[in-house]
Amino acid sequence: MQSSAIYQQLKKTLSSYIKQPNSAFTVALSGGVDSVVLLHLMSKLKSEVDTITLSAVYVNHGLSKHAHDWQQFCKRLCIDLGVSFQAVSVNIEVQSRTSLEAQARDARYKALDEQSPKNSIILLGQHLNDQIETFLLRLKRGSGLKGLGAMHQKRVLKSGRVCFRPLLDVKRSEIESFAAQYGIDHITDDSNTDERFDRNFLRASVVPVLAERFDGFELCAARSIELLQQQQALLDEYIFTDLNQSLNAQQALCINNIKSYSEPRLANVVRAWLGLFTEVMPSQKQLSQIINQAINAQADAQIQIDLVDGQVRRHQGSLYFVIQNNIVNDDKLITHELTLNDGRILTKQSGAGIRAPYANEQVSVRFNCNSARITPLKKPGSNTVKHWFKDAKIAPWLRSHVPLIFYNDELVQVVGYFISEKHYDENGIYWECK
Repeated sequence: MQSSAIYQQLKKTLSSYIKQPNSAFTVALSGGVDSVVLLHLMSKLKSEVDTITLSAVYVNHGLSKHAHDWQQFCKRLCIDLGVSFQAVSVNIEVQSRTSLEAQARDARYKALDEQSPKNSIILLGQHLNDQIETFLLRLKRGSGLKGLGAMHQKRVLKSGRVCFRPLLDVKRSEIESFAAQYGIDHITDDSNTDERFDRNFLRASVVPVLAERFDGFELCAARSIELLQQQQALLDEYIFTDLNQSLNAQQALCINNIKSYSEPRLANVVRAWLGLFTEVMPSQKQLSQIINQAINAQADAQIQIDLVDGQVRRHQGSLYFVIQNNIVNDDKLITHELTLNDGRILTKQSGAGIRAPYANEQVSVRFNCNSARITPLKKPGSNTVKHWFKDAKIAPWLRSHVPLIFYNDELVQVVGYFISEKHYDENGIYWECK
């Protein structure tokens, strides 16, 4: 194995990580030939570099009746190789507008991230043919430059965890030959031969024909994908310069800063902005809707465009990406701190604010009480919460999440914005939300 071309390529690909002291790697082990070969290669590497820590994680999606048998196979393999093994089961709930494959992939990444040792680099077994299949699938869907760039060798999860594909330049035939040469057992998933699935159809009936017809097709396709990734990286430099010049402190997109851009430039900036909040990009129709309503709507128009992970809203000349959290519950404030059900923490502080409550006053936090009245300090007269929210130019979708502090049924503080002039005390208390 030591003289194997695949092994030498793996060492070269991982060289920058291997040089780091106490490198840790976790193989995403499925039992298929690619991940099993990857585990054997990493086991050999560990025997040469004693500072390396190696582990494996099997994610049981529960989508196959054979999943438990595959898990046991992976466990026995890790015992034989002396590799730390962890299995984790995930539940996948079918969601509208999201494919089962995408949901399984997201659940897999989340489980791998949570179960892998801290600071461990997750190694994925995707190879060159997986890359070409991904390219063709995205070509079929009409993807643009970024989509056609397919998979990158390195991916960083939201948590900061690094995922790496060390076999991405290796053909499937080379991996299978390696397994046969060294007598490496692996699992064959029967569903991989079902050509009702697009990827299986490409794998069995398209890519082999292209490779037979055109000499060097796989390597040439890989070169094209690499060039697409390089061109996207160059384009990203310009796009993010535009984006950074167009964001306000709340990461909203200032319409005046972008409305003079050409249509392609504008579309790229909006996509990059959405990419700050979601990995699910809008369809071409939704993107056109966002741009048209953002640029052409009247200044005071309240637009709302629903996407998979949130909404695009317009307020005070800027576009906001809004994630709808559950409305927090009303509650009594009997301690100095209250955790709201959207994760924020309401805490009582000492200082200029409202007077402390009297013994006969019950303190409570409420939400969405638009008709409650208050005379804010240094504001002209009494009016409703709705009036003062509008006066302060608070975005409509934020208003129902602003905590309102009541003494009995009297509003004394709009947290983060107003305190009651009637209840003001220079040496009093105030509530803040973080």
